[in-house]
Amino acid sequence: MPSLAARPIPGHVRRMPFSALYSPDPRFEALGSEFADQVIPATFPNLRARFWNDRAAATIGLDTLTEIERSDHFAAFAPLPANQCHALATRYHGHQFRVYNPDLGDGRGFLHAQVREAGTQRLLDLGTKGTGRTPWSRGGDGRLTLKGAVREILATAMLEAVGVSTSRSFAMYETGESLQRNDEPSPTRGAVLTRLSHSHIRFGSFQRYAALGRPDLSSRLVDFVIDLYYPQLNDAKNRPAALLDAVIGKTAELTAQWMLAGFVHGVLNTDNMNINGESFDYGPYRFLTKNDPNFIAAYFDENGIYRFGRQPEASFWNLNRLADALGLISEPEPLAEALTTFSDRYRSALVKNMVKRLGLIPRTEDSDQKLAQTAFRALAAGGDRLRWEPFFFDWFGGLTSESRAMNGRRSHLYSDAAFGDFKSILKKYQAARSISLSTDYFQRPEPEELLHHEIEIIWAKIAEDDDWSSLTAKLGALDGARSAWAFS
Repeated sequence: MPSLAARPIPGHVRRMPFSALYSPDPRFEALGSEFADQVIPATFPNLRARFWNDRAAATIGLDTLTEIERSDHFAAFAPLPANQCHALATRYHGHQFRVYNPDLGDGRGFLHAQVREAGTQRLLDLGTKGTGRTPWSRGGDGRLTLKGAVREILATAMLEAVGVSTSRSFAMYETGESLQRNDEPSPTRGAVLTRLSHSHIRFGSFQRYAALGRPDLSSRLVDFVIDLYYPQLNDAKNRPAALLDAVIGKTAELTAQWMLAGFVHGVLNTDNMNINGESFDYGPYRFLTKNDPNFIAAYFDENGIYRFGRQPEASFWNLNRLADALGLISEPEPLAEALTTFSDRYRSALVKNMVKRLGLIPRTEDSDQKLAQTAFRALAAGGDRLRWEPFFFDWFGGLTSESRAMNGRRSHLYSDAAFGDFKSILKKYQAARSISLSTDYFQRPEPEELLHHEIEIIWAKIAEDDDWSSLTAKLGALDGARSAWAFS
């Protein structure tokens, strides 16, 4: 793509036309200076547009921007019309691998704008990654590697395809910088990424004000979150406990979605979990090749705290830390009572999402639980021979896909006695979307996956030959998978 020179534009200038669906609603800055710091975006020597999410842009009325306007707003980060006048680096604390760190905050990004989503009217954040140093950079350069940006774009595309609540990669520019890193060959190329998400307020946001002993600010943040994201809780007698209960439900759902996607987040610190149960901020993630509860995504997770099978435990531990923080402004009993519900809510969400991933119509609670149990046993019985994603691909729609599965590449596995119970219980279920099976996607022998070696191949072509065709092709294929699965 041609080089794009980023040209900041004055805040009072409004380029036209913006789509009629563009609905700015900057709310975070009203919280006050105790919650964020105004920062100045970095400038970059040689910007090249590398990624733009047309589908996401259309949902917030930014699909009509020209390339120059995109560069102005998502590379130079000129304020969007009627939106935030200043970039805001948010403040938070957090437990990192269960060690408390009070020196956190947005160290290489900021909140750029807030907008309403067409149709749902959800308040969404446009946040950045790689936009330079902030007061919370802790000696870092505030930059993002191009490989890191590519990996996040791929992660969000794959997770969205298989029905996981996730932030969406929105725009990415290569910056023309050479960065030094300890965990990849250096110098390496730099990038700046914008993501679209349903809030950047983290568990660690509440931890900060508890650690500072500021019940006034904790209460203000609770009120802010309820007003914008959980208005149904406005009349709750104990607002902190009611908020915790709602976040527990959202977190249980997200964790179940991760497990059904075979996704290993890698760094489930309290500053990487938000109050809306949306997955975001992807570092050393992996998707499983097989059913392996002990798989570790982050090489520096030496004790396996965040290995695949311990993700529910990690989510619950983090919720306990959120409850600790809310204890500054609530009696402990209702917080403790809310926490006791996580296990049941997680198991319920796991069963519900198993039925969903298999493309089936739910039946009774007992039947759905048995289906989930036998499906997990079947995955385990497949061992090293059965990859995670192909199992769901082969059996999507239940017995509607039996002929397809039993004549496919894994038919020898499905003939084993271990799969007898699974196929037997499928007889009780009807496909929820049998029409999907007629699409080209389900006529293929293999589904779309996002395994580590494929990401490395895509990156190698970019790094060695500046060849972006494999990334473009993969994103197109993942979008086809999203349409076929139709989970969202």
